[in-house]
Amino acid sequence: MSATSTAVGASAETGAQSHEKSLGLATCTALVVGNMIGSGFFVAPAALARFGTTALVGWAVMAFGAICLGIVFARLARIAPATGGPYAYTRMGFGRFAGFMIAWGYWISIWASLPAMAAALVGYLASLFPVLAVHKLLALGIALGAMWGVALLNMRGVKEAGLFAAVTTYTKLVPFTAIALFGLLWVNWHTFDTLNPTDLPFLSALAGTAPLTMFAFLGIESATVPAGDVIDPRRTIPRATVLGTVISATIYILGTTVVMGVIPRETLMHSSAPFADAARAMWGEWAAVAIALAAIVSSLGALNGWTLMLAQVPMAAAQDGAMPPIFGRLSSRGVPAQGLALSIALSTLLVLLSISGTSAFVAFYNLIVNLSTDAAMLPYVFCSVVEAVLFVKRRPISRALRIGPFMPVAIVAFVFSLGTIYGAGAEAGMWSLILIMLAAPIWIRLSAPEAGAHAESRIED
Repeated sequence: MSATSTAVGASAETGAQSHEKSLGLATCTALVVGNMIGSGFFVAPAALARFGTTALVGWAVMAFGAICLGIVFARLARIAPATGGPYAYTRMGFGRFAGFMIAWGYWISIWASLPAMAAALVGYLASLFPVLAVHKLLALGIALGAMWGVALLNMRGVKEAGLFAAVTTYTKLVPFTAIALFGLLWVNWHTFDTLNPTDLPFLSALAGTAPLTMFAFLGIESATVPAGDVIDPRRTIPRATVLGTVISATIYILGTTVVMGVIPRETLMHSSAPFADAARAMWGEWAAVAIALAAIVSSLGALNGWTLMLAQVPMAAAQDGAMPPIFGRLSSRGVPAQGLALSIALSTLLVLLSISGTSAFVAFYNLIVNLSTDAAMLPYVFCSVVEAVLFVKRRPISRALRIGPFMPVAIVAFVFSLGTIYGAGAEAGMWSLILIMLAAPIWIRLSAPEAGAHAESRIED
């Protein structure tokens, strides 16, 4: 194994020896499903309504690509289960600079996505308490309170965050699985007679669905990130990754079919709580309340899971000297509290900026989703080819690889990730590029002789 990959693997093992591992298969699967079946899914039918039946085709294509990505991460987890997930694997294959850029992009994608999750939570709360639609400052306070409250929970430790993820995930699966399955009996199938109701060519419309659907699939790699806290990571992480992806994809496709088949397209396009509206149309007001409550709990769970990722990835990079030291400073509970607080502050700024404009709920949601998804795809692109890089460079770890049968899966994951970047559009690409390029001055500081020497000493240790 190379010096870099040895360091990454050793980092996970050293961390594992310093505290008791607390995340098993059920918790890791809950982390994957909880991060995926979250606010992105609950608002997606409204954002996708203008695409009509093309949106369902987009879900199917995205599910296939997401499962291929899940297999990629499962393979990488077996090769080297290391805290940091995409960052750790990219550094293993491409070196410290590439690892830094991926950690930076991944970090941006997470803190940029938290406002969309908080907005979805407020949207479902507004379906129960319409006053929130009128009093914007109250809605803003709830969104910020949810983000900071979950951050404080994560500052208590990984075990507490993992337990909260498990409880919220398995609580929400019952009502949303019920809609995805029993709701099929209420679907008006003639709704799907028109494949593409937009003015765009089919392939362009299909590409337009990519960032909206992929946003719901972000989190495939969730079980790989806290590897240092996972029990038997080489077996647990791959199983949790694939199992969580399949469960989520099934619920996505069936759930969106039900919502689109129950609510008229023009009405759905302006809904801030599409699943609650669909439940109301099928079963009455009590069902709408139940679904809204489940969506609120789930949004909190998604906020929790992604906040855990927001702490772990920069921490792993910072401890290798590939992110500013503030992200690697641990509190007495073993949590990078200062770095997490800085990240949540940036999410807060994004929320505050959103209220200065006049964009509608779905328009704001779409912008944040496109930005977050575009930034997240760069780590996915790199991770799709890490195993091939290890094999071509003839690293010692590559001797155990049987890369031939795996290559088609990796190629699909690679093309799928590039296609999603294209679908996010020029505006999201511009902003994500600007945010990523802001890392250049930070890299200059991190690559200074004294910083590099410190990082190398950590690797040797």
